[in-house]
Amino acid sequence: MLMLMSVSIFGLSRVHAHVISVLSEGILTMRTVDEWFLSMLESNGVVILVVTVLTLIVLRLLFVIHRTGKPLRPTAVKPLSTLIVLGSGGHTAEMLNLLAALQKDRFYPRYYIAAATDNMSLQKARSFESSSDDEIFLRLVQMGKDKAEYMQIYRSREVGQSYITSVGTTLVAIAHALWLMIKIRPQVILCNGPGTCIPICGIAFLFKVLGIRWSTIFYVESIARVKRLSLSGLLLYKLRIADQLYVQWPQLQRKYPRSILVGCLM
Repeated sequence: MLMLMSVSIFGLSRVHAHVISVLSEGILTMRTVDEWFLSMLESNGVVILVVTVLTLIVLRLLFVIHRTGKPLRPTAVKPLSTLIVLGSGGHTAEMLNLLAALQKDRFYPRYYIAAATDNMSLQKARSFESSSDDEIFLRLVQMGKDKAEYMQIYRSREVGQSYITSVGTTLVAIAHALWLMIKIRPQVILCNGPGTCIPICGIAFLFKVLGIRWSTIFYVESIARVKRLSLSGLLLYKLRIADQLYVQWPQLQRKYPRSILVGCLM
């Protein structure tokens, strides 16, 4: 009897041990499954978040591209802060000729920007502002409401500069342009060809996509461009950054159908 009892007890203990081991394995398996499921949820959540953000950015980008070039909705008559990009030589002469027809009471304050190595253009802009005989403009000046500021920006690449060293200067120029755009946040940007306008217009387009500021970009191609756009004009045209791109020759407009022919402005 004792032997039978001991055998039965030993058998029960083995059964209990087996059951406990099976239960332990089951619990570990369940924990492993739970951990795997939680990790999958976390990874899927990150993927869903990334996809959602990218989708919103793409949709916003498409909206900006669609709205670019469209007429602005009518708003109350308020002055528009205006950024004017000047280039050396003929670019500045053409721009000042355009500004002579500008309604100064509608576009102010005005911010003139030229390359850091171009002092002559800013001098011409100061002379242009001081020589204006527009009655409304003079009245605004007397009231202290109209003002013009003059700034300089680093060039992305100087004439004759190697492409290797221009990488660093381009990064500096972009950072400087970003700082100026955050400071000014213009509603209107006027430019006509100098390469210094590219980082400014690019950042303005980025601000549109991010919803920081909607700056309307007007680009007027130089009269010297008869058969093809300049590199600056081509970039703004192909990337759909410029809201309005004006050319002065009919053959140029036929080649770039989204441009607007205004005839010779000089």
